[in-house]
Amino acid sequence: MTPKNKSLTLKPFSLHHLNDIWQDGFSNENPEWTKWNAPYFNDYTPYNTFSDFKQSSVADYLMSTSCKSICLDEKAVGMVSKNWIDEATRWLEVGIVIYNPEYWHGEIGTKVLKMWTNEIFKQHPEVEHIGLTTWSGNPRMMHLAEKIGYTKEAQIRKVRYFQGVYYDSVKYGVLREEWEKLHRNL
Repeated sequence: MTPKNKSLTLKPFSLHHLNDIWQDGFSNENPEWTKWNAPYFNDYTPYNTFSDFKQSSVADYLMSTSCKSICLDEKAVGMVSKNWIDEATRWLEVGIVIYNPEYWHGEIGTKVLKMWTNEIFKQHPEVEHIGLTTWSGNPRMMHLAEKIGYTKEAQIRKVRYFQGVYYDSVKYGVLREEWEKLHRNL
C-alpha cells in the first residue's frame, strides 16, 4: 500500500524533485538501488553536492522529456523513463527506479508502472508495444512486470556478468490491446 495519506503521482522533474533524488539516490557511495538496477554496467557516480549533481548528465536525463519523477505528495522517491529503441519502427521501452529502499514495498512500483504504461499508450497512440528490459538478478522487477500484465518475450542467457556470476537479460512487453483488456479502469 502507498504510505498512509500520501498521494502518488508522476510529475515532470523540478529542481526540488532533483534534489530529493540526489539525496536518496546519488549522495552516497553505495546506495542499495545500484545493486539491482543494472549493476553490471558499473556506471554509478556519487555526487558530493547537489550543485555537482545538478550539472551532471544524470540530472540532464532526469530533467528531459524522457523521464518523470515518482512523487509521494511532493517528495520525489524515484523516476520512470521512456526510451526509443527505434522511433522509426515505433519500438519503445520503459523503466522505473525507486531510489530509497524504504519505498520498495507497499505497491508503489506496481501502481507507478501501471500509471506510466497507461500514460505512454495515451501519449503515443501510434505505439502498439511497450517493452521493459531487466536482468535475472532482479527477481522483484521480473515479478512486477508479470504482475501487471507484461509478458516475458525473451531471455538472453548469460549475457550479464556481475561479481563472478553470469545472469540473463530478460525482456518483457505488453501490447496495447492486452493492456486495454487488463486495465480498462485506468
